[in-house]
Amino acid sequence: MVALMDGLGLTMFLPLLEMVDGGNASGEGMGKLEFILEAMGSLGIPITVSAILLIMAFFFIFKGVLKFIEQYYSVLVRRFFVRKIRFSIVDLFEDYSFKNFIKQDSGRIQNTATGEIERILIAFNSYMYVLQAFSMIFIYVAMAFSVNVRFSLFVMIGGVLSNFLYSAIYKRTKIHSVDVSKGNHYFQSLLIQKIANFKYLKASGLLSTYGNKLRSQINAIEYHYRKLGLFSSIITAIREPIIIVIIVAVILFEVNVTGGSISGIILSLLFFYRSLTYLLALQAYWNSVMANYGSLENIKEFKKELKAGRESQGKIKVESFQKEIRLDNVSFGYGEKRILNSVSFAIVKDQVIAIVGESGSGKSTLMNILAGLFLPDSGLITLDGINMKEIDRNHFQKKIGYITQEPVIFDDTIYNNVSFWDKDTDENRKKCKEALNKASVLEFVESLENKEDSRLGNNGVMVSGGQKQRISIARELYKGIDLLLMDEATSALDSETELGIQENIDKLRGQVTIIIIAHRLSTIKNADRILLLKDGEIQASGDFEELEKHSIGFKKMVALQGF
Repeated sequence: MVALMDGLGLTMFLPLLEMVDGGNASGEGMGKLEFILEAMGSLGIPITVSAILLIMAFFFIFKGVLKFIEQYYSVLVRRFFVRKIRFSIVDLFEDYSFKNFIKQDSGRIQNTATGEIERILIAFNSYMYVLQAFSMIFIYVAMAFSVNVRFSLFVMIGGVLSNFLYSAIYKRTKIHSVDVSKGNHYFQSLLIQKIANFKYLKASGLLSTYGNKLRSQINAIEYHYRKLGLFSSIITAIREPIIIVIIVAVILFEVNVTGGSISGIILSLLFFYRSLTYLLALQAYWNSVMANYGSLENIKEFKKELKAGRESQGKIKVESFQKEIRLDNVSFGYGEKRILNSVSFAIVKDQVIAIVGESGSGKSTLMNILAGLFLPDSGLITLDGINMKEIDRNHFQKKIGYITQEPVIFDDTIYNNVSFWDKDTDENRKKCKEALNKASVLEFVESLENKEDSRLGNNGVMVSGGQKQRISIARELYKGIDLLLMDEATSALDSETELGIQENIDKLRGQVTIIIIAHRLSTIKNADRILLLKDGEIQASGDFEELEKHSIGFKKMVALQGF
């Protein structure tokens, strides 16, 4: 419609020029578009300069209104498109299995979820402009044919021939676009690792060495961007010359070969100049689509991987842990590497269970299975007699607390860290303080100027390691857990802080079921049961005194730690 209004407005220039020269608006040279003047006569509108100017103004004003609607609608469509992609990735990640997640490149994940989506938006915008340009071309060409068929046919042939030049550029653009996506994945991966390991790199004087690796990757990415820029520049530079060459060639042929006149093709020429402008703009926009082709393919492949890696969930919603978790001959491995082999034991509700063993014995893998992150390759794990495969693990995991050696702290307030951004109500504030009190950190929080509204900084930089652990414990207690998993949660703490955390664990005894992985045996002396793992198998089990008496391996661990 925009092109139609523009074309009709331009058509009115021909009778206007005839009348300005002192003649009458005969409609000669307008071809089939002469119907506009005929319609004016039928409606009793005098064909005067003023009338033609007013009608021309109407066409262009209406064109402006349609252009506004088109532009605003395209904004809504683009934002809906991006929102839909982002939501789909977030939704797919919620169902993505942990076993597949740990195989993913973190740089690729971050680049795909951020930079690649922005490049897809550029591609989508360009594609929308391609469709718009195509519709404009169609209308202008149709109007040009309605004025002069032969001239229009020659110009069309010239436009089609020019497309062969662009095809070669599109092919090269597509190749470098894929290389840009791959390069950005690797760069994001390197950058994430630099941020995560900044302290080590700084302290060991390796920042500059690692920086050289980043600079090398930046140069590689820039090379491909320069190539994309070169192809884009070529298309931009040759756009107008090609238009002029085609039109000049056709005019010369029309006048010198066929004996036609300029006046007979002037309106058709105007329409074709417009259509060729959009044709070459279409080619430039299509090149932009090709420049971001790598991102389109990457998102498509990434979503395909996320769908393929979905975790199957059972249908049974278990609201709470009532009696026991039992493992019967559970085995698990990564590929051909066996990590756990025929592990069997039971965890009774509200007991404190400790898991010890050398590095690589399978402790963390066993903890991941108990957390529902992995399902066993063989054997059976049941919760209150229900096969874990039949349970909606996403639902049950809401009743699990998980504390690691590096506590998870968000760059936000203590309240938001504990409540996990729960609504800020008086009831929830009270609940937060109760959780902080149970974790023996309320006194510390109350001593702060902003109390629970104090910010913790990036990764909890504003507080000590012990306070971070206590705040992490408070978060798990806030959500009302049945099962607390502590994976080497105290191994990085000093002895005094470790003792304080141990007191917290003792306070929670009988309130929740606690499973602890520990290197320091001092933290598990009061455990109801200790499992000694070796090479993925349970070598011994019992309380501290029983293992110290009957297990050679455990006795050796006790001796090494100076008990």
